[in-house]
Amino acid sequence: MESAAQSPLSPTARWRSLAARLSPLAPLRKRFQRWWQARLPLNDTLLLTQRNVYILPTSSGWMLALTLIVLLVASINYQLNLGYLLTFLLAGSAVAGMHICHANLRGLTLHLKAPEPHFMGTSTAFELQLSSERKSPRYGIALAVHGMGKAEHHWAWTDVPAQGQASVQVAFRPTRRGLHRVPTLTAETRFPLGTFRVWTYWRPAAEVLVYPAPEVPTPALPPGEPRAGGTGSAASQGIGEFDGVRAYRRGDPLKLVVWKKAAKSLATGTDDLVSRDAQQAQRHELWLDLARTTLPEQEARIARLTAWVLQADRLGLDYGLRLPGVEIAPDAGAAHRRRCLEALALC
Repeated sequence: MESAAQSPLSPTARWRSLAARLSPLAPLRKRFQRWWQARLPLNDTLLLTQRNVYILPTSSGWMLALTLIVLLVASINYQLNLGYLLTFLLAGSAVAGMHICHANLRGLTLHLKAPEPHFMGTSTAFELQLSSERKSPRYGIALAVHGMGKAEHHWAWTDVPAQGQASVQVAFRPTRRGLHRVPTLTAETRFPLGTFRVWTYWRPAAEVLVYPAPEVPTPALPPGEPRAGGTGSAASQGIGEFDGVRAYRRGDPLKLVVWKKAAKSLATGTDDLVSRDAQQAQRHELWLDLARTTLPEQEARIARLTAWVLQADRLGLDYGLRLPGVEIAPDAGAAHRRRCLEALALC
C-alpha cells in the first residue's frame, strides 16, 4: 500500500488544481503574478523590511475572527461579564500574535550562495543563508520555490538563533539543459498562533547551469584519430574503443599504471595491471565529435557526448570535443571536463 507521502497529489490538492484550471480568473491571476514578479528587483541578498513583507489572516485566523464576533454578540445579548472577558482576552492574544508574527520575519536578511552546476534530471539545491541581528530567536520560518504548490514537502523549515545564522536548501528541478535564472523564492512564517500568514517574495539574480543528462548505459568510446604527422591507424587501437593502455610490463613507472582499472580488476578477482601506452598516445588522440554519435535526435547526441566526456574523464584520458562552431583541444582534468560540459549545456 502506498503511503500518503508517496502519493503525487491528495484528493484535496487535485480538486484545488482542477478548480484553478477551470476558474475564468486563472489566466488573469497568472498574468498578474508575472507582472508582480517582474516588479521585484534582482538581488542575491535581501533585507526584509515593512516595505517587502506582507501579512494576511489564515483560514484559522478568519475562523477565530468569526468566533470572536459570535462571542461578542452573545455577551452583549445576555450581558455576560465573563463572556466579555473571554472575548477581549482572545482578541488581545490575536492582536499580540499578529505583531509577533510580523516581527518574526521583519528584519531578517536572506542571502543566496552561488549554485553549483547540476545534471538535468536531478534536483538542483540552492543553499540559502538566513541572518538575524535580533537578540531573540526566530521560529518556524519556511522557504520554497514560488508557484510549486503548497505541499509540505516543498517547504524547507528552519529556526534562526538570536544574532546568528541558519542555512537551508531549497530544491528545484529544471526541465531542460542550459543556463537558468534561479526561480522566484518565497519565505513565510505563521508563528506563533497560526492565525496570520506573513510572507515575502524574492527574485535572486544568480543563474544556475544545467548539464545535459548522460546516456545510460554508457556507450563505448569512439576510436582515436591519428595525430597530424603521426603514423599508424585508428584500427590499431583495438575494437572501437580508445583505451591508450597496454598490459603492465616489469619496470614500468608507477605513474603510468592506470590505478582505476587496476582497482576494477582486483574487484573482479583478477590481478591484471595495465599501463598507459605513451607511444600510442603520441600517435593518436581522442576526439568526441557530435557527427560521430550516429543518433538521429539532437538531444540524444548531446546525451551520448556527455556520457563520453564523463567516461574519458574517469579513465584519465586526454580528449577533445567538437561541436558546431566550437572545438576544444584535447586535455584532461576537472577544469577541462567542466569546460566540455558547459559547452554541451549551452550548444
